[in-house]
Amino acid sequence: MADIFDEIEEDLRKERAKKLWDRYGWIVLVVAGGIILGVGGWRGWHWYEHRQASQAAERFLAAAAAADRGEAAAAAAGFAELSREAPSGYRVLARLREAGLKARQGATAEAVALYETLARDAAVPPLYRDLAALLAVLHQADSGDPRALADRLAPLAAPGAAFRYSAMELQAVLAERRGDRAEARRLLEALAEDRAAPDGVRRRAGEMLGAFGS
Repeated sequence: MADIFDEIEEDLRKERAKKLWDRYGWIVLVVAGGIILGVGGWRGWHWYEHRQASQAAERFLAAAAAADRGEAAAAAAGFAELSREAPSGYRVLARLREAGLKARQGATAEAVALYETLARDAAVPPLYRDLAALLAVLHQADSGDPRALADRLAPLAAPGAAFRYSAMELQAVLAERRGDRAEARRLLEALAEDRAAPDGVRRRAGEMLGAFGS
């Protein structure tokens, strides 16, 4: 008798489950389908991004190799194309390399324009904006207004800034160029005595101080 009641109870449970499925099963299917599509879409996008990054890396290395071989036109074309079409990280690197290539070719004004564009681009990470600003000043150090260029370097030379020591070194050069030997000496002494400064910067600061004499 107990078995009969158990079978009846089981049939009732199945009947309730069937009714619930008939009424709400479509929701389960939609949710499950959404999860599958979401996971599939995420995986597909991840694969696409990885593929785009791999292709950009290959093209970047090819352009860099062309530059190393002295094939300036091919390298410039490769970097210019990447700066328009590559994923964001490679776009920034390509624009920096393109500007550097133009500077080596003597097209200083074009190089500075590229650096300035990068430095003002809010979509570019701050570290690369600061680097572009520093390089823009560097390539104008012997021709631009030394006071305006030094002022431009002020935030880059602030404590904790990524390019602080290079910016201070460049500020010293600009101070000397405008005839402010006292300011140049102050900056160089600070660099020479700063144990946190890179060895190369400290060495050059000492050499420049030696050139000043007593």
